[in-house]
Order: sequence, then structure tokens, then C-alpha cells
Amino acid sequence: MTILPINPAENATPVALRAFLVQCRDAAARAGRPKLVSISLAVDALDPLAVLESIFEPAEPHFYAERPVIESAIAGAEIAVVHEASGRDRFTRVQRFIDETLTDTIAVGDVAAPFGGPHFFASFAFADQTEPGEAFPPARVFVPRWQVARAGSTTTAVANLLVTADSDLAALTERVWRAHGKFGRFRYREIPADAQDQSAPRFTLKEAGDYRAAVGRGLERIAAGEFRKIVLARAIELRAGVPLHPLRILNGLRQRFPDCYSFSCANGRGQSFIGASPERLVRASKGVLETEALAGSMRRGATASEDATLAAALLSSEKDLREQREVLDDIVARLLPLGLALDVPAKPDVRRLANVQHLCTPVRAALPESVRLLDVLAALHPTPAVGGSPRDPAVACIRELESFPRGLYAGTLGWLNARGGGEFFVGIRSALVDGACARVYAGAGIVAGSTPEKEFAETELKFRAMLDALTA
Repeated sequence: MTILPINPAENATPVALRAFLVQCRDAAARAGRPKLVSISLAVDALDPLAVLESIFEPAEPHFYAERPVIESAIAGAEIAVVHEASGRDRFTRVQRFIDETLTDTIAVGDVAAPFGGPHFFASFAFADQTEPGEAFPPARVFVPRWQVARAGSTTTAVANLLVTADSDLAALTERVWRAHGKFGRFRYREIPADAQDQSAPRFTLKEAGDYRAAVGRGLERIAAGEFRKIVLARAIELRAGVPLHPLRILNGLRQRFPDCYSFSCANGRGQSFIGASPERLVRASKGVLETEALAGSMRRGATASEDATLAAALLSSEKDLREQREVLDDIVARLLPLGLALDVPAKPDVRRLANVQHLCTPVRAALPESVRLLDVLAALHPTPAVGGSPRDPAVACIRELESFPRGLYAGTLGWLNARGGGEFFVGIRSALVDGACARVYAGAGIVAGSTPEKEFAETELKFRAMLDALTA
């Protein structure tokens, strides 16, 4: 990526902007390839979700992710450049696309600011091949035309545009200048009234398949020695009396689950994958890699004493500790071949969410320059927390036992920046929203000692977050 020492906030006029774009068009002509031009500006405090609500269009792709507890949020919409991939090498192919794009990128402005510069928003489905009619491809990465992000008290807006040797510079100048003015004095727009009108809503629920029977078959395969653990999910089809607005639902999720990743990934065809995931898959920042083993579940208590008692029971549960250890051992085994020196606590802790608590073990390592974030992602996905152990035989059995394609459920979503950093989370506690319909997902890890009734009850608990948000 070429970073030019140009401050777009100085001498900010359409004439100066057009002169800069002329330079970019000339560079594209010399290279014989388009140039991605990225303009970053520090702006007054903005709420990325509110901005996304204000410009939301079902026909435009978008990506949004937020962790309210650390005051971090990022949103982007529309497409400057995009790439899709499938197959076992999909992570490698996405990395190649990112590298090639950055080779032909010209960046100016507050590139070094938090969330400055072009960001690549990526979604990877659970499987490396998807079935006909699914809403999202196995892998998709795009740079948005506009991006706004908040890190603490700093808000950064980024405009990205593709400049070719024959670009209409008058049109590009007008578009960027209009966006510059909008983010300089942004006016929020309410979600349209018809999308908010959920008074006296009517809902019908229908479940795909017989989950208890699927768990029973999974336990038979475990007893036969095919694998030690398999994660099996349920899908509930919800139909509302009015269209469901994905961003309206997210408002409730981020307020109720500030420790989680509230997210929305829209395909531009009216379908959005949304949720509030408690599970980070991987994060890389300033040369440090962070991941975690999250497995084993218990409900929250109604009082402090009951909650502490349930947490203690979780920490002493042989079944849950074994399940959590399976996930941790698998993560360690997959990261060590990358040459990483891992820092792993001896015992798990309890992560408490609004409606459930989990066993969690954080894992950290220095990330050498030879290892890319997507290398780590390819090694880890899917972890035993969403697939099973050993991974290959368990994952191969999931589609056979479940009665629906997972799509982005239990896949991974996140972003990468031009400096090699980024963050990805697991697409759980989630739903696929399509007009007045939503498919809500929840899963549980099946190991020796599991029972169909207990695993069904665990998924009921996990369903509550999304069902409450959808029906509120």
C-alpha cells in the first residue's frame, strides 16, 4: 500500500480533491490496473450502528461489528472491491486477494488512526462448500465504499473508491465530496416507521428435524469410536406478521449483551446474518495474537448466591471440563505447527453472559511476520467448540445428523486492516433474517455422558437471546 503525505482535511475543496484523483487515475493508467483509493478522516463522535441505520438499504451489502463493553465498533456499506472463494484453500485465496488489492492501494489522511485505512470485511461459512440457495458463499471479502468506526473516544471515517484509467472523475469527486460533508455534520435518520411497527406482533415457530433423535445418533457414533465430540445444532424457523428490521433487532442485542460481539452481515439481496456472539476466534494487534477456548455451559442464577453456586458447579463438572479441555487441546495442537509460543493458563475461568455462563481459557502468543492472521484462522476453523473432535470425522457427520445447512452459523466473521491486524468472532447466538422470516440457530457439544434431554435444554437456553430480541 502506498501512503501519500497528503492531509485531506487541509485545503479541503472539490478542486483539490479532483486534482488528487487525477494523480490516482494517472497512476492507474501507468500500472495498467485499477487503484483502490482510501481517504481517512478523524471526525466528530459518531455511533457506527446509528450511521448504518441512517443509510441502510436492503439492496446494499454491509458489515457491522461492535463490542460495547470496550467501546469498539465498526461499520461499512456498499462495495468498492469484492472477492468470493470456496474450497479448502478459501482462506489462502482471500489472503491473496487482500495482498493484491493492497499492492494497488493509495491511502491518504489519518491512516494510522484507530480503524484508519482500508479494511477488509470477511465472512467464512461453516463449510468450505455451500449448498444451492444459501444466502452467503463459503468465503466473501469486500472493501466498503464507506466505513465509520469508533475506538474509545476516536471516530474515524474512511471513503474507498476504485479509480481506473478511464474513471469519470467528476462523478467520483462529487460522490466523495458529498460523503465528506455528510460525515462532517452527520444527521441521523430514524429507522422507517413501517420497519419499527412491531405492535402486537404475530409469530409462528417451526423447528427443522428432531434434535433429540439427532443427539441420540451422535452418541451412538461416539460410542462406536468415530469421534469423541460432535456439536449438533437446532434451527427454528420464525415467521413474523411484519418485516423484521435486522438493525432494529441489533439495538436490543447490543444493550443486553455488551460483552459480546453484536454483528450484522448483509448480502445485498435482502438477507442479513445477525447475532451477539460471545466467542472470539482470533485477534491480532501490534504483533500479539489472542484466541480462546470457550466450551461448557451453565445457566445464570437468579441471585448472587445461586449464580456463584452454578459457576462453582460448572468449574467442577467433569463433563464440561472434559469438553472444554477438548477445545483447548485442539487449539494448541493446531497453533503449535505454525511456530507460535503459546501462553496458556493452567485452569479455565468462567465467562458470565446475561443468560448463560461458559468455561473459558484465553490463549496468547507473539505473532511473527511469517504468520498471517488468515493462516491462524485457517488452522483453527472450525474449532471443537462448534465442530467436534477429532475435527474431520466429526464435521463430516454434522450435515448428516442436522436437517439444515449451517451457512454462516458457526462460521467466522470479522475484519482485517492493511497492517496485518484484525479480529474474527464465531457466528453463534445468531439468526438469518430474510424479510418477515428468520432462522434462529443454537447448538450444544455432545460428548460421552451427554443426554438428549439435557442438550435440548441447553439449546433452549441459548435460543433465548435471539428469540427475545426478535419478538421484543
